[in-house]
Amino acid sequence: MSNVVSTNLAGVQGAGTGLRRAMMRSLEENPDVAIDFLEVAPDNWITLGGSLGRRFKAFTERYDFVTHGLSLSLGSPDPLDEAFVKQVKQFLDAHGIQCYSEHLSYCGESGHMYDLLPIPFTSDAVKYVAERIRRVQDIIERPLAIENVSYYAAPGKEMDEIAFFNAVVAEADCHILLDVNNVYVNSINHGYDPRAFIAQVPAERIAYIHVAGHTEVAPDLIVDTHGNDVIDPVWSLLEYTYETVGVLPTLLERDFNIPALSDQLAEVNKIRSIQRDALRGDATNDPLLNGNQESNNVIASSRSSSGASANG
Repeated sequence: MSNVVSTNLAGVQGAGTGLRRAMMRSLEENPDVAIDFLEVAPDNWITLGGSLGRRFKAFTERYDFVTHGLSLSLGSPDPLDEAFVKQVKQFLDAHGIQCYSEHLSYCGESGHMYDLLPIPFTSDAVKYVAERIRRVQDIIERPLAIENVSYYAAPGKEMDEIAFFNAVVAEADCHILLDVNNVYVNSINHGYDPRAFIAQVPAERIAYIHVAGHTEVAPDLIVDTHGNDVIDPVWSLLEYTYETVGVLPTLLERDFNIPALSDQLAEVNKIRSIQRDALRGDATNDPLLNGNQESNNVIASSRSSSGASANG
């Protein structure tokens, strides 16, 4: 397809990164940094109150936000935790956040854990997980974006990963969070062509994109740690992704070994540079891809005129 900015399903634009509590002071002291949007795990922020809650609210008023859940456990045999989902909806509504994403995985039984376990690639699992996704969407009153996950075994496999992923998305009628690093990690660990995977993802359903670093254990084994810089093959795969599905909002994940803000921003700027290159020069006229103060003013003006904030 042509290199155009696709439909804005996530309520954000440009290049962003995950917000960690350790980053808050640096961002407060540098309010004009070139970050177009931020991401949080609602699981970690729902119960915040007091001074930290007020500080977080100030961030959601300044930046656009997306959310990326950790413990919804869509593939779990346990009943869906609807009380938790209702809390997520309240959180999204309170902060004006449009997009809630989650992993296509499960987190064990009898409780919320942050270990992401693979769902069997079976037709029965497609129906089971899709039904749970539809129920979540009914509660939150907005589409759920499902992320393709990294996995290291495929128990009970009846179909390949992309066929399973696309079947779930179609059956649930949901959005997609496309994790380009996960595609790369799985392509090495399971021996497939990452570009062929991306070419089969329904572009019209993609809300936004993740890139991240990983840890190489052996030439044929990579662990998705989010603890290192993004490597060149993943940047190249991101370029291919833009060529294939269009330029979409893209977020840098960094969960461990978090560097200084300036180093993290260098990778965010790398995303922005690739976006501009993919747009073949048009990005200089697109303030939503330009992470400077002018773009912040344009976004703020857009919020005011729409009467509804997509930030969080």
